[in-house]
Amino acid sequence: MTPPRLSLLALLLSAALGGHAHAADASAKRAITHEDVWLMKRVGAPTASPDGKWAVFAVTDPAYDSKEQWSDLWIKSLADDTPARRLTFSKGGEGALNWSPDSRQLVFVAKRDGDDTGQIYRIDVAGGGEAQRLTTLTLGARQPKFSPDGKQLLFVSDTFPGAAGEDDIKKIAKERKERKYNVRAYESFPPRFFDKWLDDKQVRLFVMDAAVGAKPRDLLAGTKLAALPGFGGGQGDEGQSLDAIWSQDGREVVFSASINRDEAARAAGYTQIFSVAAAGGEAQQLTRDQHSYRALKFSKDGKTLFSLTEAEEPGKVYDVSRIASFAWPIADPAPKILTASLDRSISRFVLPDGGNRVVFSFEHAGLEQLHSINYAGGDLRAEPSLPTGSIGSLSAGGKALVGVWESAINPPEVYAFGNGAPKRLTSFNTERAAAIDWQAPEHFWFKASDGRMIHNMIVKPAGFDPAKKYPLFAVIHGGAANMWRDQFVLRWNYHLLAQPGYVVLLTDYKGSTGYGEEFARAIQGDPLKGPGDEVNEAVDEAVRKYGFVDGARLAAGGASYGGHLANWLQATTTRYKAIVSHAGEMDLVMQWGTSDSIFGREVNSGGPVWGNLPVWREQSPVMQAGNHEKGTGFKTPILISVGELDYRVPANNALMNFATQQRLNVPSKLLVFPDENHWILKGDNSRYFYSEVHGWLAKYLK
Repeated sequence: MTPPRLSLLALLLSAALGGHAHAADASAKRAITHEDVWLMKRVGAPTASPDGKWAVFAVTDPAYDSKEQWSDLWIKSLADDTPARRLTFSKGGEGALNWSPDSRQLVFVAKRDGDDTGQIYRIDVAGGGEAQRLTTLTLGARQPKFSPDGKQLLFVSDTFPGAAGEDDIKKIAKERKERKYNVRAYESFPPRFFDKWLDDKQVRLFVMDAAVGAKPRDLLAGTKLAALPGFGGGQGDEGQSLDAIWSQDGREVVFSASINRDEAARAAGYTQIFSVAAAGGEAQQLTRDQHSYRALKFSKDGKTLFSLTEAEEPGKVYDVSRIASFAWPIADPAPKILTASLDRSISRFVLPDGGNRVVFSFEHAGLEQLHSINYAGGDLRAEPSLPTGSIGSLSAGGKALVGVWESAINPPEVYAFGNGAPKRLTSFNTERAAAIDWQAPEHFWFKASDGRMIHNMIVKPAGFDPAKKYPLFAVIHGGAANMWRDQFVLRWNYHLLAQPGYVVLLTDYKGSTGYGEEFARAIQGDPLKGPGDEVNEAVDEAVRKYGFVDGARLAAGGASYGGHLANWLQATTTRYKAIVSHAGEMDLVMQWGTSDSIFGREVNSGGPVWGNLPVWREQSPVMQAGNHEKGTGFKTPILISVGELDYRVPANNALMNFATQQRLNVPSKLLVFPDENHWILKGDNSRYFYSEVHGWLAKYLK
C-alpha cells in the first residue's frame, strides 16, 4: 500500500471543522505544560442508542490527586446541535455501557458506595431518576448486555472452584479473607499479569431478568466446556473476559473463549466460537480451527455473524486482524474472510443499519481512518475521514455512526461519521488546545538499507524557528507490534517531550504494525539489532533531510519494547549523547523467565532458551558489555526507570541495567516507582518522570 495522499477537499473539511488547533495566531500561544497534558478531559468511547438518536460516553475530569478525580456519563443528541449534558454525578466512574433495545434505558458497571467490586446499574434515560443497582455479587459483574426483547441481561462474572452458587462464593471469599496463612499457589501459567498476581477464580456467563432483585443464573455451571483445564477468556484488569452476545432471537448466547489457556507456557493461545442456550445446557463449539475470534456482532436480520479473526499461524510472531463472517446458524465452520485482500489489521468494525456494509478502521502510517466493505467482501472503499489523526472508537446505532477522533494537537472529542464530512459533537478540550503553541507532526519516508520503506513523523517544539539548530530526540515506540499514531498521548506526549527545545523523531521500524503482515513479522529471529539499525538510519535521514536538526546533539529513548531498543542502542553505539530507558529488557533469557508472556518470545527467537540459539545471547543488551572496552557501546549516559509493579517487563531488568552501568562506570541514574506498573499512571509520578527526562536530556544536550 502506498502512503496516503491528503486531498484538498479533506484539508478544507478539516479546516472548516476547526480541527487543527495551530490555526490560531501563534503569537498568542504558549508552550505545552505537564498540566496541559494531564488535565485535558479524557473523553471515552461513545455508545450510540439503537434508534440512532443519542450517544452516551464517559468523561473523566482528571486531577493530580486521584481522590479529586471525577468521571461521569454524558449524553449527546445525534439529532440536533444541543450541547452534551451530564447524565450521572458519581465520583467513581462508569463503564461497559449498553442500551436497551428501545433506547430508553442504559446499563453500566460502576463501583459505588457500599460496593466492594463493580456491579451492574441501570438508569432510565428517557424518564430520568437515579441509577438502580441490579447486581450484588461477591465477585462483581462486568460486560452487561440487554437481550433483544430488553427483558434480560447477559453479563460476565466469576466463581471459585467447587462453588455451587453465590452462597458458596460468599462463604469461600469470607474464609479466604479470615485465614491465618498467606500464600499464592499455582499449577498453570502465567502466575501474574501486568501488575496483578492472578488467582484461581474462573470466568462464567450469567443471565438474569433486567430487574432489581432478580437472581442471576450461571449458564456454564456444570458444563463440560467450563470443566476443561484450558477454558477461559482474555485477561484484563478486571479479570478474564468472555466476548459474548445474544442471538437475534434471544434464544442463544454466542461467545468466544479459549480452551487451551493451560498451554500458555508452551503454545500459542487461540479463541473459538461457542453457543449456549439462554435457558442453560451444554455449550456447543461452532468453530474448529486454531484461529482466534473476537468482537462478535450479528447483522440486523440475524442471518450473519461477524467477527475479527487472527489466523494464529504456527511459528509466526504476528497475524493481521481480519473481518470474518459466518452464515447463521453456522453450518460450515470455515469463515468467509471479507478483508482477505487487505494487508492491514482491522482495529474495530461496526454494522450500521441499511446498505449491508461493514464500516471499519485500520492502522496505516500513523493514521486510523474509516473504510467500508460490503457483506460479500467486495467494493472496499474509503469513507469520509479527517486527513490527519486517528479514530479511536466506533459505535453504530440505527444509521448513526459515532466515535472518538484525536490527533497530536487535538485531544480526543466525540465525532459523528458516515454522513458526509465528519462532524465534531463535543468541545471538552478545544479551548485549552487552542492556547498551545504546537504543530501537527510532519510525515516522511525513507528507504532503509534492507530495501524497506520506513515511515516517520517529526514533531517540532514550541516557538520553532527553521533557521535554528535543534537537538534530536529519537523516541521509540513499544510493542514491537505497534505503530506511532498521530494522536494525543498521555504517557510519552510528543510535544511535552519536545517542549524544552528538541525535535522529536518517531520511527516505525520493522516489526511495527500498520504496514502489512510481512513488515510486522520481519523482526522474527532479529528482535533488536534490525529494528535498532533502522532507528539509527532514521536519525541519519532526519539529519540529512532537515537543516534545523543538529546531528552532533542526538538522544534516544523509549518504553517497553522501546526501552528494549534504547538499551540495545546504548550497548551498541556511542552516537547518542543521552539515553532514556523505561521498562526496558536487558537480558532476553531473564525476560523470558520472569515476564508474564514466554511462548511468543521463543517463537520470535527461534526456539527455547536452552536450544543453544545464538540470538538469546547475541541480541541481549547486557551480553554486549564487552563493547565498553572496544569503545563501541556502553558509554552513553543512561536514565533508567521502572515501575516496581511491572510484571510484563519486571524490575529485575532495570536493576541489571543499572548494575551493568555502575560496573562499567557509565553515568547512570535509576528511578524506581514503587506504586506504578508497566506505565506511569499517577499524576505526580508522571510530572516527576517528565522533569527527570527533561533534566537528563538538558544535562547532556547542552
